[in-house]
Amino acid sequence: MSNGLFVTATDTGVGKTLVTAALARILRLRGVNVGVMKPVTAGCEERNGELVSEDAELLAWAAGIDCDDDVAPYRLREPLAPVEAAARDGVKIDFERIADSYQRLCARHDFVLVEGAGGLMVPLNGGLLIADLANRLHLPLLVVARPNLGTVNHSVLTCYAASQLGLEVKGVIVNRFPACPGLAERGASHQIGSLCGAPILGVWNDISGTPEQVVEQLAEQFNADLKSDIVLRVLGGAEDAGCGGASAETGCSACSGCGV
Repeated sequence: MSNGLFVTATDTGVGKTLVTAALARILRLRGVNVGVMKPVTAGCEERNGELVSEDAELLAWAAGIDCDDDVAPYRLREPLAPVEAAARDGVKIDFERIADSYQRLCARHDFVLVEGAGGLMVPLNGGLLIADLANRLHLPLLVVARPNLGTVNHSVLTCYAASQLGLEVKGVIVNRFPACPGLAERGASHQIGSLCGAPILGVWNDISGTPEQVVEQLAEQFNADLKSDIVLRVLGGAEDAGCGGASAETGCSACSGCGV
């Protein structure tokens, strides 16, 4: 399989679609032929008699590709846990169908970003979870966390569960960091980085605007950061993005253990 990354979150609603889309845009702007995938979307809207995944559409827009059936194999109507939404639609989520779509995307792209649904323990089919799908696709994880009270517990539990299930966590991005953080927000990132066994790869601002505007601003802020090349190397997209050599800031040329 091609190089890729599975983006999960500590909970629903933490903005992992925006983070995944921003990463897709960042790689695209750096000349990478990047693919995207949202294997299961629950809570799709209906247009012209068809269910449409707005999350998958945003990812495809960011990557500059068409939002076809391989990008969004399962589109479910109700905003419920996927296994429940699928049952209501009379659908059974098949991991092999998702894996086939992923392999076709790998054949067309150099790097593929796969966005999960909710967190690692979200059920997809009976006892099969999002974590099982990441394992089936043989992908390492990027964990997206929220910044506010309770996030340390959620982040540590997510990374611990991943390690117990044989999943590699490349790092954590704390998303939607407020402009005026309280005491909980100020200390959360340090605690997460100390306890999760994975580096904090970014603390991304809470930005208002349309999803496309937010993605563009996040990508601009990321590219302006001197550590951006290091982060891409950690995530695995660096070779395709042309991020070789040592960082001007750190002198690090092999960053998997640098703990950005």
